[in-house]
Amino acid sequence: MAVMNVAKFERFFRLAASLDVDKGDLRRYNDFIDQEIYDLLLVGQAHAKTNDHVLIWPSDLPITKGLQESIHVFREIDEQIDLLPILEGLTKHPPMDLDYNDETKAELPEIAGGMSVALARTFKLIEPGIKNPATPDWDRALKVFNLLL
Repeated sequence: MAVMNVAKFERFFRLAASLDVDKGDLRRYNDFIDQEIYDLLLVGQAHAKTNDHVLIWPSDLPITKGLQESIHVFREIDEQIDLLPILEGLTKHPPMDLDYNDETKAELPEIAGGMSVALARTFKLIEPGIKNPATPDWDRALKVFNLLL
């Protein structure tokens, strides 16, 4: 990841939850985004098939109230740091049985941003005084996401 991008992610985590992250954290973060977007699309694909859609539409994606609120928070933070273009590059479009329409593709970076806010805040919920998440902190936070998504 480019140095400028690293600085933006560091700033994002500071704004979202007063966390200090390093390059190792950003690798874990990238893996998190890959897995969560894939899982989201997998469930969206199942919904699309159930609804007889030939493409995955945004309405097929399982966006919870909490994730929607985190997406709104991400938009506010993004106005300050312009992270969305970087997330567009990080938000891979894994091959699925069904393709997704352009609207779904366009929404994925903001969804990833919302997941990022939720992740940062999950660290604080699990360990309120945390400043710099270590591997065990990441493991616990990711287990929470695996239970919920």
